[in-house]
Formats: sequence, structure tokens, C-alpha cells
Amino acid sequence: MGFLQLLVVASFPVIKLLIITAIGLFLALDHIDILGASARNHLNDIVFYVLNPALVSSNLANTITFETFVSLWFMPVNILATFIVGSALGWIITKVTRTPKHLEGLILGCCSAGNLGNLLIIVVPAICKEKGSPFGDSDVCYNYGMAYASLSMAIGAIFIWSYVYNIMRISANQIPRASISSEQLSILRSSGALTEPFPELNLETDSPTKDATDDAYSMLVPSSESEIKVSFSERIKQYFRRMLTNLNLKAIFAPATLGAIGGFLVGIISPLRNLMIGSDAPLRVLEDSAIMLGDAAIPSITLVMGANLLRGLKGTGSLLWTIGGVIIVRYILLPIVGVLIVKGAVYIGAVPQDPLYQFMLLLQYALPPAMNIATIAQLFGAGESECSVIMLWTYVLASVAVTLWSTYFMLLVS
Repeated sequence: MGFLQLLVVASFPVIKLLIITAIGLFLALDHIDILGASARNHLNDIVFYVLNPALVSSNLANTITFETFVSLWFMPVNILATFIVGSALGWIITKVTRTPKHLEGLILGCCSAGNLGNLLIIVVPAICKEKGSPFGDSDVCYNYGMAYASLSMAIGAIFIWSYVYNIMRISANQIPRASISSEQLSILRSSGALTEPFPELNLETDSPTKDATDDAYSMLVPSSESEIKVSFSERIKQYFRRMLTNLNLKAIFAPATLGAIGGFLVGIISPLRNLMIGSDAPLRVLEDSAIMLGDAAIPSITLVMGANLLRGLKGTGSLLWTIGGVIIVRYILLPIVGVLIVKGAVYIGAVPQDPLYQFMLLLQYALPPAMNIATIAQLFGAGESECSVIMLWTYVLASVAVTLWSTYFMLLVS
């Protein structure tokens, strides 16, 4: 299959995504206000608590067995690699562009955490359904593509709420604030991130906490004074101890993650699978109901994503170099590193000879930043407008970058 034909196959899903995103943006305009702030919050709640878990659980239960579960062990490793490499490159960007301290966590989050769930759930099945897809039968491709994307969503959520969440928390403490707004509390509850008490936000004083003396990465690099008092290895231990202390288990085990766990259990435990999955299963009505709810997740997610980009239209030019750095990391450097990692894993036999699975692993390196980063930025009240600008431009350019990289990846694995 030639490059031009693959380019057409890869471009159609992205065009569909852009159309629905534009509709969401239009519905959020002030003089339309169908998807205003209140409506977005309510739709977000429905997606977060109902539609996403149904989508994830139904697709995993249908396609994952014990054998396939064992064969997919490399995906968590691959996603972890995207976070580690992205963080390292993002740290370089913050130093080169001299990013303000309270925004360093935002830049690190945008560079490390890609849209590992929503975008894959939209793009990959659409590619499977396109005529001329290199992944064989469209129905088989669709089922397995949705399973891979659902697993990616669940694993990505765990890393975002355990790793990126804490990096942005530490960075956000660089600016003092006396209180948290009711809007932020609403976001906390709807995202599953609210815990009581919530000590990392300094609610009672304008003075920064102890964490405010360090940015997300400087604590790993000892100064000349601290080099004498505390060894480098000890500083690393302190850093991870601090992250584990503030680990938000409620956010990590979000409804989508619980849906993934339920889907895994149904898929790999034969009695449960026979009871619920298949045309002759006694409780197949549960599967059908979950599929029906899950089908509504993709358009709802895309509409909300478009509506959330509205604030980015009011961006500022002061972030020009920083935005350029994030774009270079996400759409040039990370995909190149991803090709080396995935092809190396294939070469040593760590990844099976499955073109669709390899394509999924490669595509995880070429995605725009996760939308949950905007939620975390709103949560801590730091970098909200900057985050909107970054999201706007990275998602606008995703139409070109994701299309080109998808085409190249399909050429690479076919």
C-alpha cells in the first residue's frame, strides 16, 4: 500500500475529529452557550462517571482473555517510557525557555502525558473502518483496536494522577494563594481528585509551603550547599517518599480505571465471560447495555474537548517559545524516540508481530497533551489560561502531526 493511500486512510479519522471538535467549540461560544461552563461540567460528569467506564469495560470484556492479557505486558512499560522521556525533554524546554517556576509543572505535564485514551479511542477504530486499512478485517481490527485503546486509557489515567498530578502540585505551590474557589472544588469533585483533608493546597495562609522552595525537578539536582548535607541518592528517596505520601488513590482509581478492572475480570475469568459475553450468554443484556452507553462516550468526549479549547482563543504571545518547545517535544522528538523504543522491543521479541498492536504503541508517542492536564491546572489554580493556549495550538497542529505520523507508522508496521 502506497504512502498517499495510507495518508488518506490516516487523514479521514482526524478530519472527523476536527469537525466534531469544531462543533463543540461553536456550542461553547458566549452567544450560543449550549456548552457553557455549567453544561460542560454536567456533561463531563456523565462522561467521567458513566460513559467512559461503560466504554472501557465493554471493549475489554469482549476482546481480552488471559492469553491476550499476558501478551500485552509491554504496553504499561511503553506508556511509562512516554512519561519518562517526555518529562526529561520537558525539563530541558523549561530551562531553555526560562519558564516561570509555577508553570514548570504544567510544561512537564504537557510534554510527558499524551491523550492516551480519548484520542486513541476516536482515531484507531476509525482507521480500522476505513477502506484500505492495512490492519485486515475491519470488525476484528475495530474490536482489538478498542481494547488496546481502552487499556491505554486506564493505564494512562493511573500515571497521570500519580505522576503528573504530583509534579504539577509541587510546581503550583510556587505562587501563594489564600483560598480555593468554588469552581475548583467542583472540578475536584467531578474529577474524583478531592480528598479531605487536602494539605497540599495552602488554604489558610499566603505564605508558600516548604514545597514552594523547590520546583518539580530542582529537588533532584543538589545545590552546592545541599550536596554537603544530603547525598543525591537520599534526595531521590525524599522525592519519591513525598510523592507516595501525597498519592491520591481516589483519583488513580477513577471510574474508567475501575471499569477497566471490571472488564479485565470478566474477560479473563471464563465463568464470568460465559455468563455475560456472547449471543447465548444468560446475562448478555448487561453487555448490550454497556455497549449502548459506551457508544455515546466518543461524541460526548469530542464535543467537550472542543468546548474546552475556547479559552485558548484568548491566549497571549508571551508563551510563544514555550508553546513551540512543547510542540517540538510532542510531535518531533517523542515520536522519533518512540520508533527506536518500539522497534527495539520488536527486535528483541518483547512485542508480538501484531501490526495493530505495534501501531498503537508507536502512536502513543505522537499524541497531543492529555485533557486531564487542564483539569489539574484548574484544580491548583495555576497556569489555567496558559494551559488553554497550549491545548489550543497543540490540538490544532495535531490534525497535521497525528495524520503524518499515523501514515508513517502504518507504513512502518505493514
